[in-house]
Amino acid sequence: MTVQFIDTPEALSALCQQLTGSPWLAVDTEFLREKTYYPQLCLIQIANEDIIACVDPIAISDLTPLLDILYNPDTTVVFHAARQDLELLYLIRGELPPSLFDTQLAATVLGYGDQIGYANLVKQCIDVDLDKAHSRTDWTKRPLDPAQIDYAADDVRYLRDIYHILKDQLTDKKRTHWLDDDFATLSSPETYQVDPKTIWRKIKGGGRLKGVQLATLQQLASWREDRAIKSNRPRRWIIKDEVMVDLAKLSPESIDKLSLIRGLEKGNIERHGKILIEQITLAKASPKESWPVVKKLSSLTNQQDAVIDALMSLLRKYCDQQSIAPTAVANRKDIENMVRGETDIPLLHGWRNEIVGHYLAKFLKGQLTITADQQQIHIHTQG
Repeated sequence: MTVQFIDTPEALSALCQQLTGSPWLAVDTEFLREKTYYPQLCLIQIANEDIIACVDPIAISDLTPLLDILYNPDTTVVFHAARQDLELLYLIRGELPPSLFDTQLAATVLGYGDQIGYANLVKQCIDVDLDKAHSRTDWTKRPLDPAQIDYAADDVRYLRDIYHILKDQLTDKKRTHWLDDDFATLSSPETYQVDPKTIWRKIKGGGRLKGVQLATLQQLASWREDRAIKSNRPRRWIIKDEVMVDLAKLSPESIDKLSLIRGLEKGNIERHGKILIEQITLAKASPKESWPVVKKLSSLTNQQDAVIDALMSLLRKYCDQQSIAPTAVANRKDIENMVRGETDIPLLHGWRNEIVGHYLAKFLKGQLTITADQQQIHIHTQG
């Protein structure tokens, strides 16, 4: 099937006429964000049963006709590993397509593996080996040669077949509803919104701070986020994470003392020195009750560790029965949180709770026991 390369408004209009009314559309994007805060959209690949096209958003400034089709509630937009594609669409449109399908999530609940890559899924589903020759392409460069365009088109060419295969398997195994919660998360604007007041949580090493040091990190992180957004530059280009932590720890009180911070370059001090001192001063003056707090988890006892080991065995047992990777359902940290009494964890909601979580809860209540022989674990329901 010939791939259409769309790089004029007229060609886009003609393509949209062909796509209008499609019950589903396979979509992928190519983008670059190494030098910017926001991802730069470089290419949109789109396909239905009859058409494969690559749309050039660098050449076409107004994508409204195409977006209107993607945001039609009667059209299911199919992605593989949708989150970054949806982040782009949310930035462009300020909302998310109302009808979504993610083949990576579907593959997870069907036993293909946790977070399976597109190439691996194509191989497993339709026994095609994808060409990786252009995996390092700079998609901002123009013109794109025919081989690059064809390579990009493969991301939706086979996505069409995979969508139908997985959808049929979900129906056959009565697992379609398992994806409701995960798809709802993908469709929620909150998934893509950044809160400057909590962005400090993403800074490595920040969790080791406390008190006014943590308040200082929060203040600095909020300022850096605002600066990165306004300048459209990566956070690390403003100030690196490790420098942010040292600034919060040492809390220098003057521009001269900023030079003592390891890794804080002279140019950064010249550009941001005054505002850094202002942010540190603001944090120190803030009321104690407003300071963020990192929840410190108590150490687990030997008995609790033994319970966790038993729960991990149950997790593997139930996942084996459903041919699903245990890591797709829960990890040891999730089990530890469950033993600590937490309930707001993915394991205890949606399909994960249906196939595993509620059984583990029964075990903790003494309503389910396990025995073992040299071959396997045996599960016994009480009463």
